[in-house]
Amino acid sequence: MNFLDELKWQYKSGGFEQKVIYWNVAVFLISLVLFFKFKAGYFDYPSWLALHSDFGTAITRPWTFLTYAFFHANFFHLLFNMIILNFAGRLFITYFTQSQFIGLYILSAIFAGIIFVFSYYLLDLRSTIVGASGAIMAILVATTTYAPMMQLRLLLIGTVRLWQLTAVVVLLDLIYIFADNTGGHIAHLAGAFFGFAYIKLLQNGTDLSKIFTMVSDAVSKRFSKNRVPFTKVHRNSPVTPPKTTSRIVTKDKTQQQIDEILDKISQSGYDSLTKDEKEFLFRAGKQ
Repeated sequence: MNFLDELKWQYKSGGFEQKVIYWNVAVFLISLVLFFKFKAGYFDYPSWLALHSDFGTAITRPWTFLTYAFFHANFFHLLFNMIILNFAGRLFITYFTQSQFIGLYILSAIFAGIIFVFSYYLLDLRSTIVGASGAIMAILVATTTYAPMMQLRLLLIGTVRLWQLTAVVVLLDLIYIFADNTGGHIAHLAGAFFGFAYIKLLQNGTDLSKIFTMVSDAVSKRFSKNRVPFTKVHRNSPVTPPKTTSRIVTKDKTQQQIDEILDKISQSGYDSLTKDEKEFLFRAGKQ
């Protein structure tokens, strides 16, 4: 299995916390071709992708309240965000589902964008914003709200509680909110607030991520209505049904082996698979 095939399998077998990283990296690579000014050394994102603080501009491009969260200002902006997303996402998935992860990620990005536009209107400032930081802060704070006493072992620091790490991150945003990158810090704090509120609502029985489940079900029903119904063909002469016993047994055994390998991935990661297991998954995916 070559490097590209291995990346494909990591994407297919991983959860949304990994898929979102792939999406952000892919968008960044596309952005290099379309929007990066190599002579000047910066990205020039159009107003129909980046979120503009001007209310009139933002309201006429409502999709930018989400698209901005998949673009980044530079390589280090992307790298830092993806490291934190990988860290916070894995912790979040320890306690919650994949649909809750993607629901929180998208909703918090939209909320952070709304707060950014509203805050800049009050401050009488004009700017654009890109980056997934607000959504990532929501994931981190949500996990901290649910499991604040989780122990983490950090390089060069030692063992700390999750709430201590998160508190430092939030405090830095508060300290530097008017020093530099004001819009970014506002989005971070908005995402942090949304992550906290999401868990509190969830603990009271309200799961905001179900919004996406309902939308998905509605879309599925819509497409199912447009399908051509299956028409039964009646034959006068009896037809001997094909023997399928061995095929079913083989399929069951194959599926069982796939399930076992996926369980191993969820517990220990893709890198824990043996070469034979990776080859088996690769062959099974082509069937």
